[in-house]
Amino acid sequence: MKDILTAPYLVDLVRTLTNMYAHGWDERNGGNVSVLLHEADLADYLDLDHVIREIPTGFAAPELEGCCFLVTGTGKYFKNVQYDPANNLGIVRLIDGGKTAQLLWGYSDGGKFTSEFPAHMMSHVARMKVDPENRVVMHCHPANLLAMTYVHDLDEIKFTRTLWQMCTECIVVFPDGVNVVPWMLCGTNEIGEATAKKMETARLVVWSQHGIYGAGKDLDETFGLIETAEKAAEIYMKIAHLPLVNTITDAQMHELEARFGVKARPGYLA
Repeated sequence: MKDILTAPYLVDLVRTLTNMYAHGWDERNGGNVSVLLHEADLADYLDLDHVIREIPTGFAAPELEGCCFLVTGTGKYFKNVQYDPANNLGIVRLIDGGKTAQLLWGYSDGGKFTSEFPAHMMSHVARMKVDPENRVVMHCHPANLLAMTYVHDLDEIKFTRTLWQMCTECIVVFPDGVNVVPWMLCGTNEIGEATAKKMETARLVVWSQHGIYGAGKDLDETFGLIETAEKAAEIYMKIAHLPLVNTITDAQMHELEARFGVKARPGYLA
């Protein structure tokens, strides 16, 4: 049996979480990440018949029956993951229609998965229906996107268009736009359901006055989605109080669509 700490998906997650903390996106124990794994990914590293313990999830997700996830732990600081992955991360397998999680590895101090586990799992279900290759859900608190929700109209078309206009690559990176959830109590099934609904039409979902959710095929793509949106929000926050002299026009965005083979979300451009 190989050392689980050398598994590519675990090495990648440790590096990504360390980078997220360095970016200032995940203060204290803020933020959480989950990665969908196949049992074939785990077979060389874990005894899949050995269940450490079972943890109630508090929700149902029959679509994820038997699925395994690498998930950050509740109350854990991303800055500590690189020094003690087994304490700060866990690998679970969902059974009982998603109502129970079997712990296969990790949470060595007796802890469990992030309090946002329902939002993650519901988002995985939503994204899998759109694109089965989407295996990562990432939540963090980028300062400029968070600030933008205080001063910008939360209408999804307006919010998306503003971000698209800030950086040339934005419409190329997230042509499906950005969806927005108004402030809701975090850590609940209700916000999980609202987020999952928004995930049906976009890979980026802003939580007003809180942070953002991103989904993608791997950690790099998902990190890059959030990174690009946050850069656009940073530019907006720097210029929002100034007269706008120039912008990226809709005609120019159509040029970008043609050049890079993407299609903007219907109804978002003239």
